Amino acid sequence: MTKKIIISTLLLSIQSLIAQNPLVTDIFTADPTARVFDGKLYVYPSHDIIPKEGVEAPRFCMPDYHMYSLENGNTWKDYGVILDQNQVPWGKKDSNGMWAPDCIKKGDLYYYFYPAEPADKSAFRRIGMGVSKSPTGPFKWEKNYIADVSGIDPGLLLDDDNKAYLYYGGGEELFVAPLKDNMTEVAAKPIKVEGLPAGYKEGSFPLKIKDLYYLTFAHVFPNEGYTIAYATSKSPLGPFIYRGKIMDNISNGTNHHSIVNYEGKWILFYHWWDISGFNKLRSIRADYVEMDDKGAFKKVKPTLRGIGSPTIGEKIEVDRYNEINNAQTNFVGGNEPIGWMVCDTKMMSNVKFNDVDFGDGSATKMEARVASGQRIGHFEVRLDNAKGKLIADFPVKYTGGWNSWQTIETSLIEKVTGKHHIVLVFIGEHGMEKIVNLNWLLLKK
Repeated sequence: MTKKIIISTLLLSIQSLIAQNPLVTDIFTADPTARVFDGKLYVYPSHDIIPKEGVEAPRFCMPDYHMYSLENGNTWKDYGVILDQNQVPWGKKDSNGMWAPDCIKKGDLYYYFYPAEPADKSAFRRIGMGVSKSPTGPFKWEKNYIADVSGIDPGLLLDDDNKAYLYYGGGEELFVAPLKDNMTEVAAKPIKVEGLPAGYKEGSFPLKIKDLYYLTFAHVFPNEGYTIAYATSKSPLGPFIYRGKIMDNISNGTNHHSIVNYEGKWILFYHWWDISGFNKLRSIRADYVEMDDKGAFKKVKPTLRGIGSPTIGEKIEVDRYNEINNAQTNFVGGNEPIGWMVCDTKMMSNVKFNDVDFGDGSATKMEARVASGQRIGHFEVRLDNAKGKLIADFPVKYTGGWNSWQTIETSLIEKVTGKHHIVLVFIGEHGMEKIVNLNWLLLKK
């Protein structure tokens, strides 16, 4: 991708953070660490940018950290910059090397761990920490990095006995160390994590499920690229037994992840560069991951549908479908924000989108974002399947062309409550090459 195209991509921003996959499209984010605190889902990612002309930067240019929380059923709230590279007390200025962070709750406090390039040149990266009374900050940043620890990608585990462990590293070896109660010092010298497969590894993310410790990590296989793999142990310090892959390589790019259980479902957070087309400008994503009765993770395939249940007032990104028949998706055209659209819709084409939350039934209208170069046809919204109950019907009208977008509205035919799958059925004359291009739907009161 040329720099001109990359910059053009950057200039196309979306005003709201309502999306399925990717979760965030107004900036480029990577390395998502997801945490559930007091029943609420938070994500702490890194931030990819293009360096300005003449600025020396690492291969991945990352100047600061944002953070997000899941609001309602499908909206990601951006809390803005919570730490800039030049606010790191011990860090080298303008280093653009703020890589993958983590945040953990211990007692009533939240501890945010991050890597940065030290001003004293003592290591490639050191790991620092900040503390806050809230998962969203503000954080009070420790004046010094954690002694005896040098490396990237901090991953934190709080065990059932309230002891915390720090995992980190990037290369052939990963390391683990117990932390003191103050969370600013290691309680013992870091040790190499034993039992992991050979090859480049990074992105340690530990978790405990029942009595088993899981260490998930990014692993580069020869001729396969970055994958997400995992190993298990009966001790947080190992040794571990390699169990396999959770996700295969995506388009020959990097990957970095976390896994959380939210509202009874396991979710894999990761990143991909499918929006930018450039593997140094990534976007965070999430998909459900299943575990079998033997405690093994099933392999995850990336989807556009992702997670979440859009509700009244939140966009239903129809192109992030669960099923599609006789239609296609493509990058949206015209002056629309970055994303995809459903296109090439023909007679009786249909698209299924699961788990839309109609709530208490107070929605009375539905909006659709459409573009059309012709005037004949309509599309129906039905519940659960293509022959299910009809709840809305949108006429297709000429909008000025296939890349000229308008928002149209129709009334719901009847009251709907709770969560339902919805199926859009496109209807036009037989032989018609296209009926309409569709970006999103929205329930309104």
